[in-house]
Amino acid sequence: MADVIVLGAGITGISACYHAQQAGLEAECFEAASHPGGLVSNFEVQGFRFDNAVHLSFSKSDYVNSIFLNTPHHVHTPNPYCFDQGLWLKHPVQNNLYPLSTEDRVACIESFIKRPEGPVENYQQWLLQQYGEVIADRYPLRYTKKYWGLSAEQLSLSWIGDRMRRAELKEILQGALEQRQDNHYYASQMRYPKQGGYFEFIKPLTEGIQIRCNKEAVSVDLINKIVSFSDGTTESYKSLINTLPLPKLIEMLTFCPEEIKDAARNLLWTRVDLVSVGLNQPQVPPYLWFYIYDQEQYAARAYSPSIKAPANAPDGCSSLQFEIYSLSGTPAPDPQALIHNVRQSLLQMEIADEKSILFCHHKQLPFGNVIFNHGMENLRDQVLQYLKTVPIYSAGRFGCWDYFWSDQSFLSGRDAIENLLNDRKNSRY
Repeated sequence: MADVIVLGAGITGISACYHAQQAGLEAECFEAASHPGGLVSNFEVQGFRFDNAVHLSFSKSDYVNSIFLNTPHHVHTPNPYCFDQGLWLKHPVQNNLYPLSTEDRVACIESFIKRPEGPVENYQQWLLQQYGEVIADRYPLRYTKKYWGLSAEQLSLSWIGDRMRRAELKEILQGALEQRQDNHYYASQMRYPKQGGYFEFIKPLTEGIQIRCNKEAVSVDLINKIVSFSDGTTESYKSLINTLPLPKLIEMLTFCPEEIKDAARNLLWTRVDLVSVGLNQPQVPPYLWFYIYDQEQYAARAYSPSIKAPANAPDGCSSLQFEIYSLSGTPAPDPQALIHNVRQSLLQMEIADEKSILFCHHKQLPFGNVIFNHGMENLRDQVLQYLKTVPIYSAGRFGCWDYFWSDQSFLSGRDAIENLLNDRKNSRY
C-alpha cells in the first residue's frame, strides 16, 4: 500500500509529491501522459520548442521564487499589444487609443465619461461600468466570447481580481493624446528559462520523486482505497491527492452520490487548440505576446516562444503560437480550418508571407481554463466539500476548479500536503 498517491504529474502533482517527500512521506505520482509536466510541459516540432500555451513566471511568492529562480532564466518587461482591424494598439487598449482616428477616440472618451452607474451583477455590467459602452463593445466584450466561450453577461465577477486594469480618466486621456510606453500590466517582470522551456523551473524537483508515467487512472474505489489504471493494474493507498479536473475525477469514483455527479457534470471549461508556427525569418513583431480582437481571426491571443528564449528556435528562425479557445460540450474545431485561419492571420497582420512559414502544427489541450459562469462556485463547492468527507485532497487549477496561475498551482500542491498532515496529526483520517 502506498502512503500517498498523487493523481496527475502537472506542476501541482509534482509539487505535492515533492512536499510529501520533504515531510518524510512516501509518495508516488501517477501520470497518464508519457512525460510529466502537464500544462507546463513542452514539445518540439522540427527543432522548435513550444510550451503548452504561453507560460511566464511573475510570481511574487518568495518561496516559489526560491525554487524557480535557481534555473538560469531570461527576464522580460511586459509589453503586450493588441491587434484590431489592422491596427496594433498597446495593451490595455483603453489606455492606448492614440492609433485610432480622432472620431473614434472622441467616441471612446465620451462614452467612458457617460458610463453607467449602479449595482453590478455580471461581467458585462462590470465592463460597461468600467470602460463605457464604446470601449467595452469594441474590445473586452468581443474578446470575452473568444477567450471564455460565453458572453460576458453569462460570467460572474469572482475571478477578476487584478487581472483586468481598472479604467481611469487621466490614463485614458494621456493614451489618447500621445503614444505612451507606460506599463499598466499586473506584473513588472516576466521570467522564463534560458533552455528547455517553462518546465525547467520545476524539473529539478522531479529528479528526487517517484513519477510513473503512462498510468491513466480510470476508477477510484473509495471503500477499499484502490486506484485502477487503464493498463489493468491497481494501487492501494492510505491517502489520495487529486490534481485531475473535477469532472473527470468524479466520474471515476465508486459510490459517489448522484447529486455530486450532477454538480460535476455541470461545470464548464474551455479547450485550447494550439497552432504553433515555425518561421524561417529571424524577427517576428517585437511583442512577446498579443491579443487579437478581430472576430474573423479565430485565435484569442498569440505569443512568440523565440522571444521568450532564443533557444526555442533554430538559428536564424523565429516562432509564434496561436491559442484558440472553445467551450466544453461544443463540437471540437476542425484542425485544418484552424491552421488555414492562422495562416491568413499571419498575412493579415503582415507578420510573415507564405515563403516564411515553415510549418503550422496543431495540438489540442482538452482543459484550458475553468469557466466562472453564474452558479459555478456553488457547484464546485458541493464537489469539494464531498471530497473532503471521503477524503480526497484536491489541488491545482482543475482540482480546486479555480483561476490559478502556475505559482498558485504549485503552492496548492504544497497546501494539500499540509492539510493531509494536519488531518493525520488531529487523527481525523
